[in-house]
Amino acid sequence: LSSFVLCLMQSPFNSVPLTLMLIGPEFLEDCPLQPLIPLYLLVGGVVGSLKVTLLLYDSTRMRQLLSKSVVIDDDDDDEYPWRQNAHKYYIHLTLSLFLFIWFILGNYWVFSVYLPNFIPPFHQPQDYCDKTLYIFAVGVLIISHTVLFLLIFCSFCIYCFSRRRYAAEED
Repeated sequence: LSSFVLCLMQSPFNSVPLTLMLIGPEFLEDCPLQPLIPLYLLVGGVVGSLKVTLLLYDSTRMRQLLSKSVVIDDDDDDEYPWRQNAHKYYIHLTLSLFLFIWFILGNYWVFSVYLPNFIPPFHQPQDYCDKTLYIFAVGVLIISHTVLFLLIFCSFCIYCFSRRRYAAEED
């Protein structure tokens, strides 16, 4: 596929990471109560966008190779060129592990100051967090928790139904 088509395919998947990348720096100085919240959004957006881009590139590349039915007849590692190289696997694993740890840290940073002052108090002007930034961060985390729950729940349902089906076939 052309790079234009690849960019179009990325747009919906990259919308959340790109929004994180835009919101984070915009409010970098607007949460002195927990200055890591905008950093959490910025870094999560950059790494998330990189992860989505790599996944879509690898998927597109694999489709191209499979559609051409390319198979080389030697016994090298290139026998199946659509198989991911080990270094790509470790890159994806490292990015996923980083994003998971970053997600846990973001939960701590955001919810440790749950419902901060949204207007700087007169007596402690550093004791506030911008309302837009904070509500956005909480919203992103709630959506992430919801998606994670749905993935785990659906995986569990698929597992239970496949076990039931397998048991019924044995009888």
